[in-house]
Amino acid sequence: MASNLPTVVIVGRPNVGKSTLFNRLVGKKLALVDDQPGVTRDRRLGEASLLGLDFQAVDTAGWEDEDVKTLSGRMRQQTMAALDGADAALFVIDARAGLSPLDEEIANWLREQEVPVIVVANKAEGRAGEGGIYESYALGLGDPVPLSAEHGEGVADLFDALRPHIEFKQPEKDEPFDPDSEEDEPLGPLKLAIVGRPNAGKSTLINRLLGEDRLLTGPEAGVTRDSIAVDWEWTDPRDGETREIKLIDTAGMRKRAKVVEKLEKLSVADARRAVDFAEVVVLLLDATQGLEHQDLKIAAMAVEEGRALMIAINKWDIAENASSLFNGIKEALGEGLAQVKGLPVFAVSAITGKGLDPMLGAAFELRETWSKRVPTAALNRWFDDAMLNNPPPAPKGKRIKLRYITQAATRPPRFVVFGTRLEMLPKSYERYLVNGIRKTFALEGVPVRVNLRSPKNPYDANKGGGGKYSGQS
Repeated sequence: MASNLPTVVIVGRPNVGKSTLFNRLVGKKLALVDDQPGVTRDRRLGEASLLGLDFQAVDTAGWEDEDVKTLSGRMRQQTMAALDGADAALFVIDARAGLSPLDEEIANWLREQEVPVIVVANKAEGRAGEGGIYESYALGLGDPVPLSAEHGEGVADLFDALRPHIEFKQPEKDEPFDPDSEEDEPLGPLKLAIVGRPNAGKSTLINRLLGEDRLLTGPEAGVTRDSIAVDWEWTDPRDGETREIKLIDTAGMRKRAKVVEKLEKLSVADARRAVDFAEVVVLLLDATQGLEHQDLKIAAMAVEEGRALMIAINKWDIAENASSLFNGIKEALGEGLAQVKGLPVFAVSAITGKGLDPMLGAAFELRETWSKRVPTAALNRWFDDAMLNNPPPAPKGKRIKLRYITQAATRPPRFVVFGTRLEMLPKSYERYLVNGIRKTFALEGVPVRVNLRSPKNPYDANKGGGGKYSGQS
């Protein structure tokens, strides 16, 4: 899905503050920032606003003078590709360090492009940046904009410089959404996160879906560091309909004991936030390695966050003993993730494209299930039958009374059971209710939450009054 906002690309050599500026413009810490150069490797997009001027900001990898076959060289190619179709470029230099030969090389390349370029002299707070500001005039790209991306100084000057290039492309403002207009917020583009251990082929899979080398890939483990979101339109081969998807690539998640570098810890935390943002999570397994304990931990995390989860076994084109591998993984998932029944499992290949369309079709269906609302009348008819077939126990002769059930929310489906003495209800009976809801109302493959709530007793809080207990699956 193409954005209707003008596009502004941030370029520059490593460690001049591009990601800090990106975060400042989008108003969130979306890009990882660290003193170590080369943190950003893929293009990252975010909706930015600068004093009412709206645009899509693009953070890029630091420009390095390396052979295209190296990781740094492939990163530079991603930066060059980002400028295609852009409305303006912000060329960031380090005012405190002054100009370098690499700055001059980038400036020479930018002068050959048709995109308007604004030189941003970052880290210009105080007098230490004055020399770099004066030096930047020699780049031949016009007056520099002194700025401190970290402290927010100079944004008004940046607004003045950027405004002539993108003001005419400002979109019409949408009417504000009325939260009372519908019971549930309408479904938009499918937010689909691809997660897994390093080198499972996550970025390669997304590039295959997009039909271009949009994300940086390579044999090196841990190439992806940021969680990268890409808007995309997929044509469903079943009906020819075009469906919008926001694909989210994430950093590989290794065992906690192996995550020792500060940067990798930031990357894993970023991947966890991506899971929280997603609607459907695809756990990508490596067919050459099978299902490992770390995979189950990643899956459990997605379920705990309430996301709809599906499994894709990648590198199927080179899998050995494919049938036994597939059945073994399904059996292990059933044992290791007993709290979620009926997880969809797909055999795919990011290289050949095998199984990707069925996987995407199932992802949309899974989101529908995840967003399902069960009619209250049907829910309580099932509830009465469930208690008739298996009445709640009476521990120590005290009767547990379950009165009625209602669905409190969707995404994931959440239900509230009202009754008395619910603090005495065994966990096994909660699982009985959860499994019954899942089976009866076709909620396989998604987390189901059940909260237990007792009526408030204003006279004695110790007699079951005001208690709130929860069970989930």
